[in-house]
Amino acid sequence: MLSTIAAAALPILVVTLALGGVAKLATVGRETSPGALARLGPAVLMPERFARSAMIACSLVEFVLATGLLVVDHPVARWLPGVFFALATYVLWDLRRRRPDAGCGCFGDVSDAPVGLRSIGRAAALTVMAALVGADGVTGLPHVTVETAPWIGGGLALLLACSPEIDGVVSRLRRRVPCEQRPMPPGRALSRLRSSAEWRAHAGSLLADEPSDMWRELCWRFFVFPARGDAEVVFAVDLGGRRPAVRAVVVGADGRIAASDDHSDAPLRESTPVSA
Repeated sequence: MLSTIAAAALPILVVTLALGGVAKLATVGRETSPGALARLGPAVLMPERFARSAMIACSLVEFVLATGLLVVDHPVARWLPGVFFALATYVLWDLRRRRPDAGCGCFGDVSDAPVGLRSIGRAAALTVMAALVGADGVTGLPHVTVETAPWIGGGLALLLACSPEIDGVVSRLRRRVPCEQRPMPPGRALSRLRSSAEWRAHAGSLLADEPSDMWRELCWRFFVFPARGDAEVVFAVDLGGRRPAVRAVVVGADGRIAASDDHSDAPLRESTPVSA
């Protein structure tokens, strides 16, 4: 049974190490507020100027450990993850005592909640899993079997239960900003427009590649393009959802709508639009 548990623990360790490394590098690469990195993980215990380097170094170590579990058939490669997670457990415990306001930084800035018993318990659980892998000698590309599948599911459920990051994700989803208040750069909305069927249908009649005017109303971004026949094509791009709707109308020189799609529900401005 221990061999089965160890075989199930291997993919969990590899995925956890890889995700942790990717999340840390993504956090370093993003623009953050001054001193933000210094409030995550063990970097809080060192000078702020070393926080970025510490985050990068930790992510590289995680990548090396994950790669070692997959391709290196040697006891050192199998036991090093156990040492890493055991050290992480101690550091988190010490961090909770010395800096109770700091986040663990286990998955970058996603792990910005103060270190608690759940984070420490997750590190301890990963330590036990890594110890089983090292003791059993399992290595190489993991294979999910009928025997290991329940143990993998149980291990993942345990880690999720010990992950305070889940609470943060659920909280963000519940407090999701309405689309009318959600920021959306005009350039991104313009990219959505140019990939739509409405754009392709009217592109041949447009006299310019860039809009002559643009504005936003609630969940819609409007773009005006000069067109042949002394007319203008007004596009409306929905700013909500992964597959936003795009509407288009052709406005003649007299201000009347010459053509439009049959199901347009986007609001049209009758007053002079204000560029935004």
